[in-house]
Amino acid sequence: MSTKNWELIGVLKRLFETCRDGETGFRLAAERVKQAEWKTLFQGYAEQRGQFAAELQGELGRLGAHDGKTGTIAGALHQGWTGIEAAVTGGSDRAVMAECERGEDVARKHFEQALQHDLPADVQALVRRQFAAVQEAHDRIRALERAAQ
Repeated sequence: MSTKNWELIGVLKRLFETCRDGETGFRLAAERVKQAEWKTLFQGYAEQRGQFAAELQGELGRLGAHDGKTGTIAGALHQGWTGIEAAVTGGSDRAVMAECERGEDVARKHFEQALQHDLPADVQALVRRQFAAVQEAHDRIRALERAAQ
């Protein structure tokens, strides 16, 4: 396998883990918040991230490089969802929202870094589409969190 393919695999695995961790974080947030609107929002984002992870897993499988065993809660703690557990176990809905925004900051950063690589056109289109959705989610969460202050 060429060095370029290994680089691509590394980029895709990181995004896969980011999406799996976002799925886990959003599911946890949806289970804990009291406001029905936020519950629905987080459930939707969890499903979205699960779909994104599946798409990335498909690309990794096409490259012959995915075992499907990454993207765990341990990874979530590493990837930027460190405060979500504390927020959901003892915090307010607003605290959960703030932690979700923080997790999305990390996800945005990972997508931005991925787009700095020389990706094949089809992969770049996939990553750009997912990044746009991550950006939209971040902005929506930020706006809701600020409105709740």
